[in-house]
Amino acid sequence: MSDAAQRLLSENLGLRVLVKLRGDKLLRGKLRSFDQHLNIVLEDADEVRGDGARKLGVVIIRGENVIFVSPTERG
Repeated sequence: MSDAAQRLLSENLGLRVLVKLRGDKLLRGKLRSFDQHLNIVLEDADEVRGDGARKLGVVIIRGENVIFVSPTERG
């Protein structure tokens, strides 16, 4: 993982982020933790869909499935 990606994720720990996954899935939740492989733990996560959002709770995302991570609020 690049230094810029590491810094961006570190700055957004505890804040809400949007994560796009393979298969055109979008998850939104509070960034709890991550590692060097971009494995991510989201808390209070929702799957964002065209017909609304589906509550998921705590999710663990395998890094190989992550396309991008975007902050949704400022710290």
